[in-house]
Amino acid sequence: MKAVVYDKKSHTDKLVFCDIDKPVPNDSEVLIRVHAVSLNAADYRSMKMGIIPKRKIFGADIAGRIESVGKNISLFKPGDEVLGDLASYGFGGLAGYVTAPERLLVFKPQQISFDEAAALPMAALTALQALRNIANIQKGQKVLIVGSAGGVGTYAIQFAAYFGAEVTGVCSSDNVQQTLSLGAGYVIDYTKEDFTEGDKRYNIILGINGGYPLSAYRKMLTSDGTYVMVGGSLSQIFKSILFGRLLSLGSKKFKSLSAKANKTDLEFVVKLLEEGVIKPVIDRRYSLDKTADAINYLKQGHSKGKVVINIAFALTHPFLLSLRLLA
Repeated sequence: MKAVVYDKKSHTDKLVFCDIDKPVPNDSEVLIRVHAVSLNAADYRSMKMGIIPKRKIFGADIAGRIESVGKNISLFKPGDEVLGDLASYGFGGLAGYVTAPERLLVFKPQQISFDEAAALPMAALTALQALRNIANIQKGQKVLIVGSAGGVGTYAIQFAAYFGAEVTGVCSSDNVQQTLSLGAGYVIDYTKEDFTEGDKRYNIILGINGGYPLSAYRKMLTSDGTYVMVGGSLSQIFKSILFGRLLSLGSKKFKSLSAKANKTDLEFVVKLLEEGVIKPVIDRRYSLDKTADAINYLKQGHSKGKVVINIAFALTHPFLLSLRLLA
């Protein structure tokens, strides 16, 4: 099968498009033919930190069709369309096939495309768990989302609006209209004004992108407000972890989130997608052989939503692709 394999020694981008053996599922796994994968910061940050999957294949958010099942599998059967987050199971999505336990998978609704399904798991669960589980969002609260244009940010806007909050997004000029269209009541263009100097106070601040000092966020919180770090550079994340407890000595709280794959939460998110309450925002699509380009684009931090890798044969085979374009 085709795959993108991490190879530190032989390639400048460290990601090599090549042929490898198709994985064989054990008795408690299913074999999935992967149709689409969405990239996350977890992919390139793991590379940077030297945390490499056992099979050296990244890609956690997958959507595809089950090819075969182990004898202990009871929920799924061959032909079922599924999606899931495989970060806790060694990644492996950037390939033609991947194995996974059924506990990490949910059914993909027929009306949802594989691209949309792959764009869901990690980013949507990060936004949901940050707002609902960590910040305990309540109707009528004021929520500030710093970095509202990326994968997590676009979902955070929609979830905050769903929970009845007043949403303010922080993004660049190019993303103002997108942020408003997703449910934000207000938008601050950080290229035109320093939002940390304003007088408005927020019950919840989600820090997804931007190198703003924690002291600035603390000033912007209400007396019992909560700041949740859900992204940013590695240095920002470490600072939040190191100083969060100190800054939380009073009634204002500083917390961080490492999202966990959760089948119940993923089924909830899929249900909201089916009902039209939320929608994935897909910025760019790449073929599997262009994964290194896709990772480099995502690392720049300017994506307008999710970056998706198309793996399905019909989308990658040159002859069939030409027929598709002519149709």
